[in-house]
Amino acid sequence: MIGLTKGGLNSKLHAVTDALGRPIRLFLSAGNLSDYRGALALLSSLPKAKWLLADRGYDADWFRNALKENKIEPCIPSRQNRKVAIPHDTEHYRQRHRIENMFARLKDWRRIATRYDRCPELYLSAIALAATVIFWL
Repeated sequence: MIGLTKGGLNSKLHAVTDALGRPIRLFLSAGNLSDYRGALALLSSLPKAKWLLADRGYDADWFRNALKENKIEPCIPSRQNRKVAIPHDTEHYRQRHRIENMFARLKDWRRIATRYDRCPELYLSAIALAATVIFWL
């Protein structure tokens, strides 16, 4: 099971986590870009897994099809404006709190929560440092 979610202030941090909620892959995109860009950037580097948990922002037919081609079962709730809702496994989706907990642990680092670094490269490097510590603790 892997998870995909986003967070951040004026940028979006897309993260892939393992089943325990430890960060594996990180991608920082501009805040005004769609979540699909983050999904597209991380799609080629997804590890092997049975499930992918993501929020509604990643609900796209092309993304679901790409996951199924990689033999990963998507567990993504349908967007509100979808004409025919696609069902998702609510039992697996309950595990998404681990991903949100990872973001909460990242924001325990004051430098990340307040975004002292205005340069995206420095901000992402601070996130990578914090993610490394979170991974091993």
